[in-house]
Amino acid sequence: MFTSRLPFTFGWLALLVPVTLLLSLGPVGTESLHAASFDETYQLFLAGKYDEAQAVAAAEVERGVWNRRWPELLIECMLVRGQYAEALVQYDAALQRFPTSLSLRLLGIEAVRYNNLPDRAGQEVARFQQVLQSGQLQFASRDTLIAAGRFLAMRDLDARKILELFYDRVRESNPTFLDAYLATAELAINKGDFGVAAETLNQAKRDHAGDPRVHYWTAKAFESSDSKATAEALMKALEINPKHTPSLILQADMLIDREQYESAEEVIDEVLAINPSHPEAIALQAVLAHLSGDYEAEKKLRDKAMEAWPQNPEVDHLIGRKLSQKYRFAEGADYQRSALLLDPDHVGASFQLAQDLLRLGEDDIGWKLAEDVSTQDEYNVVAYNLMTLRDRIKGFTELSADGILIRMEPREAAIYGDAVMELLKQARQVLCDKYDVQPDKTIVVEIFPEQSDFAIRTFGLPGGQGFLGVCFGRVITANSPASQGARPANWQSVLWHEFCHVVTLEKTKNRMPRWLSEGISVYEERLRDPSWGQSMSAGYRRMILGDDLTKVSELSGAFLSPPSGMHLQFAYYESSLVVEYLVEQYGMDALLQILDSLATGVPINDALAMSVGSIDKLDVQFAEYAQQKAREFAPQADWSVEDYPEKPSEESLQDWLKEHPNSYAAHRDLASLLTAKGQMEAARVHLEKLVELGAVSSEEDGPLEMLAAIHRKLGDQAAEIDALNKISAISSDALPTHRRLIELGRDAEDWQSVREHADAALAIQPLAEDLHQANIDASLAMGEPENALPSLEALRNMEPVDPAGLDYQMAKTHAEIGDVQQAQRFVLMALDRAPRYRDAHRLLLDLATTKQETARQETAETNSDAGGESELGKTQSGETQSGETQSDETEKDEPTEQTK
Repeated sequence: MFTSRLPFTFGWLALLVPVTLLLSLGPVGTESLHAASFDETYQLFLAGKYDEAQAVAAAEVERGVWNRRWPELLIECMLVRGQYAEALVQYDAALQRFPTSLSLRLLGIEAVRYNNLPDRAGQEVARFQQVLQSGQLQFASRDTLIAAGRFLAMRDLDARKILELFYDRVRESNPTFLDAYLATAELAINKGDFGVAAETLNQAKRDHAGDPRVHYWTAKAFESSDSKATAEALMKALEINPKHTPSLILQADMLIDREQYESAEEVIDEVLAINPSHPEAIALQAVLAHLSGDYEAEKKLRDKAMEAWPQNPEVDHLIGRKLSQKYRFAEGADYQRSALLLDPDHVGASFQLAQDLLRLGEDDIGWKLAEDVSTQDEYNVVAYNLMTLRDRIKGFTELSADGILIRMEPREAAIYGDAVMELLKQARQVLCDKYDVQPDKTIVVEIFPEQSDFAIRTFGLPGGQGFLGVCFGRVITANSPASQGARPANWQSVLWHEFCHVVTLEKTKNRMPRWLSEGISVYEERLRDPSWGQSMSAGYRRMILGDDLTKVSELSGAFLSPPSGMHLQFAYYESSLVVEYLVEQYGMDALLQILDSLATGVPINDALAMSVGSIDKLDVQFAEYAQQKAREFAPQADWSVEDYPEKPSEESLQDWLKEHPNSYAAHRDLASLLTAKGQMEAARVHLEKLVELGAVSSEEDGPLEMLAAIHRKLGDQAAEIDALNKISAISSDALPTHRRLIELGRDAEDWQSVREHADAALAIQPLAEDLHQANIDASLAMGEPENALPSLEALRNMEPVDPAGLDYQMAKTHAEIGDVQQAQRFVLMALDRAPRYRDAHRLLLDLATTKQETARQETAETNSDAGGESELGKTQSGETQSGETQSDETEKDEPTEQTK
């Protein structure tokens, strides 16, 4: 059957006439006849006028014109329209006249498949290879080479050789031949090399901007990286050909991603009006049926998509891929397994299955499958990236407790791995109890110090800037603070957010819209810590009361194609407000009921209707709630901007304030202008007015941060501290603020403040030595040495300048909390590094004395409990026990090579 792989080599190419010579000859003989007529007809085909193009092509074939391009175009028209039986008849007839045409035979393979003739399909594939290897080809035209390359690409043969021996040769000899560019781009996209595809298509646009295929493949090239470029290219393709079925399928695909299911159905209907049997269109209908919870319809549609070609692996591969994009990884994996039963060598299905399993936490099988794909398909960029990453992950440290497995780079694990585990254990207890969820499998958390590694593990390719963490269900991937520059996000907030996804996805069996999932996570962040998550700001107020508030029914789309980064952040905030509204108005039980309904496959709108009313009603009521929240933010401030100066100057703003004394915009803009001029006192007045009005938030470089900086420059330390404390209370990642408060706390010997802000700063950047030292100093000054130990241990893993001194400090701290054994261990390590360390020698003697005293007291207590023992017996017993204890402990504490 077709799916069996046949042996093939590239040695046959030597049997051909030199390619460069043959390509220079151009089309042979009568293929040049009626060229203008054919070109005009083909333009009809490219414009989607399939009926007209088919009629002209049929007439030319009937007329007996000796030109293989006419029957090929006729077959292509029939295949596009789903006339599979007619296409096969035409293929058989054309094959009698053009038996060596590889472009014809490539169309014939498709026609045979869709007539459900598996045996003949295998024969056609074998015959194609025989023609390639026979050496009977009279010439190697450009069409022949492109058809041969596409055939070999279908067989997943070496992509680099296909490029070198076929596509590149054609492009070198025929720089304007479009098919060479399209074939190159298609191959690159299928292998995950989107950069090569985009560059190739950009070259093709110079001469072929009017061909819809160029724009379709451009959309595919940018699909994973630039949604705006994808949308523009897709729009251009459909503008040229409104019936271009690949573009319509991609459009429906993207609409499903945005949860615009009704619109997706409409586009699918357009495809089915062209070809009622289109397998991809029907497969997408099956996806929609699954997402609506109609699993019986899903099965029927899947079977319908397979009717014409029952061995088609692409149907199951497509359905599974779309379900995985909806986080239905288990269901997606099942579909990929079905695809592999039909074609065990289907690289796309194998690799998608590998990714599904990795996201389900089934690492052993997932990595093995990815390795097999990488070995089988060396040009697969995504597989190569994953294999490279796997080798690095093998060196990670693993921490495991309470059903949680953490993987971290060894140094980072030593520094703050225990803190990560403690936070996740708290999240598991709090959130699992609240949402009545008990995960039955291990939850895997991987934290990457390199952003590119995080992106490859998460998305398969470098990129994904702006993502802090991603949850796939039972697998969380996150960027460590080391990958985020000078002002990283609060890692505790990020992990709490992602663990909440674990809980809600587990509860709904991954069947929830993105807006609800994100909304609950941001909402739970705020409940855990008011400075976490997101809160109302001047920008959000403007968006809510303007035109940027998205309907609840359309919120998921706001995450997929936001006009700006600000709009994406607003989508998170708005979603959390929806959850807040649902809980306030209907109670937590209603939210749990919605999640339970989703778990059974009930669509979100129906789940909402069952618990809180219709989605239309919710859209209206939530809009009123959000607008009220926005109006409550700094209600005394004047937010009007009508007739506001287009290019604000100090004079124009002062005039504006005369009419609008509480104007937010004028006070802020004037403060910025005055600060730039160095007029700090004057700028402070305007910023303090904004604070008085309550028009401040946690935004970076916002009014509060500006005000704190001005107070500092003016030397008003009390006012500076007040401003900084306001920032720290509402911002989760204000690292510079905490550092400044630590500095001020040290100067005032306010050790309580130093430790509080050191703790807060370490929740943002746990890899900073100065923050750990601040925590140590504060804890020791407050007489709480046990709180200094985690930071002391962290510093030991940061390549300290004075490791012996740090070991000595560890020993002293353990001694202060009465842990003599650990104190001896660390003081011996200090002496091992610096044998003449006098303070360490003194401490060691003190520890020995302490142990002796402790031993005598224990002996005395034991003898006292026994009663009646003579004074001599007590002394002898005490000396003996003390001597034994000292001897044993000395042997234990002797520094070994391993300790060194």
